[in-house]
Amino acid sequence: MTMRIDLHTHSVVSDGTDTPTRLVLKAMEVGLDVIALTDHDTFDGIPEAIEAGKRIGVKVMCGIEMSTQLDGHSVHLLGYGCDPFHRPLVQELAKIRVARTGRLKAFAERMTELDMPLGVDDIIAAAGASPSIGRPHVADALVAKGYVGHRDEAFDKWLREDKPGYVPRYACELSAAIDLIHDAKGIAILAHPWGRGNEAVLTAEVIERLTTEKGLDGIEVNHPDHDERARELLFALGGRLGLIRTGSSDYHGLGKRNNPLGGENTRDTAYREMLRRIRLRGGIV
Repeated sequence: MTMRIDLHTHSVVSDGTDTPTRLVLKAMEVGLDVIALTDHDTFDGIPEAIEAGKRIGVKVMCGIEMSTQLDGHSVHLLGYGCDPFHRPLVQELAKIRVARTGRLKAFAERMTELDMPLGVDDIIAAAGASPSIGRPHVADALVAKGYVGHRDEAFDKWLREDKPGYVPRYACELSAAIDLIHDAKGIAILAHPWGRGNEAVLTAEVIERLTTEKGLDGIEVNHPDHDERARELLFALGGRLGLIRTGSSDYHGLGKRNNPLGGENTRDTAYREMLRRIRLRGGIV
């Protein structure tokens, strides 16, 4: 029997809107057999999600979505099966989260300069208890103030890298992030590599180099940000390079309007290959 597998989801621990337990409950409700919780730059939601999965009957993979950069461009890297207590990775994630929090004042000042008065307290209130505060919480604060109608509008008008409200921050260099995930006994998969204008950054040549030189394990092929052309080309590229090719929703609850949980799925064969590689590294399955 074919399993339904969604390996890219977020909880309220980063920029989603569901608790880890509620996320797992929703996974069961939509008929998913396996999910991965991949909060931004933190493993803090993993224990709750795994325990909920055991009670509810949904397999939960230990995952993370790590903020990285390549030549100054933002790149998201998914890690699966990592030891969440591996000290070098934990230290790097803490450094990234500090950089996230450190730019809140600059965001507030930038928005105020753009005639949308915003305070750091507004952003923190929007983030709730999340240890990984980022642009989505700035967007939520803008929504709460009535400046925009939803997160997508905030990003499209103000918060993307090429928009007037964007504030840069520290992110780990991509090659170093792959090494950290491998050293933590996990596998590294590029998230939505050709979404959001990144096709010019993560070219086929770059992906091939990351595969041959750094041992990149896979690429996310089926993703809401990828059109049919991108999916076809990435699937063929991944096959040629021996990469695991995944499909995932990038679910954020109410935080994203076009990313329904289970809307994109990973094939059973790709999932089994992920588990095989994680076991070989001694990671968490």
